[in-house]
Order: sequence, then C-alpha cells, then structure tokens
Amino acid sequence: MAIFFTLMLIIAVIFFFPFQAVFSAVDTIEPFKSFGDGTTLISNGGIFEFGFFSRGNSKNRYVGIWYKKIGSQTVVWVANRCNPIADNFGSLTINSTGNLVLLSQNKSVVWSTSSSKQIKKPIVL
Repeated sequence: MAIFFTLMLIIAVIFFFPFQAVFSAVDTIEPFKSFGDGTTLISNGGIFEFGFFSRGNSKNRYVGIWYKKIGSQTVVWVANRCNPIADNFGSLTINSTGNLVLLSQNKSVVWSTSSSKQIKKPIVL
C-alpha cells in the first residue's frame, strides 16, 4: 500500500505541477539519462521543487519534493528517507520498465519505484 501511495504522489505532483529545470538545461528526466545531484526541477507555478537535498549539517543526501517559496525548506516527500546517499554523487534515472531508480556513486540501487506495468514511453516532466 505504501508503494502505491508513493507512486500516486509522484504521479500527482508530476501531472498537476509540471516541472521545469533551474540549474541546468535539463527539463525532463528521460529513460537512461541521469538526473544528477545539483540539478533541480521546479513546478510550473513555482510552488514545488524536486531534487537532491541534505538536512542540517548532514552530508547525507536525499531525493525529494519540497515547497519552493517557503523560507525554511519544508519537505513534503522523500524517496530514500530510510537509505540516504553518503555523498553528492547520486543520480536518478528511469529504467527500461519505466521505474524511477536512485543510484549511488557505485551505481547500486538506493531506492526505486516498482510499477507493476511496463510504461511504453516513460518521461518525468
């Protein structure tokens, strides 16, 4: 049930608040192309931001969605909250089955979605 809720939250944010790139030319996440640490996507209305972040003085890195316009970073969703990345070399990609996959520096899977259906043309906007 938690996986279903996570997938529904990601889909809702992606479809209802389309993202645009801020710190690089990337404006989508396409299959087999990495979305790296240091790049964020901001929703069309500028309400939400998606990307890698750390909490406080921690070097641990997480992937999540937070409110863009609130002074202190208010995180609303975290992909890898139980399994942070220890450095800033993580990357997010879409694999061949259309699932989002978070990889560490050594390309091991840190977190992923697990859709039961294969998506024909996956893309995150």
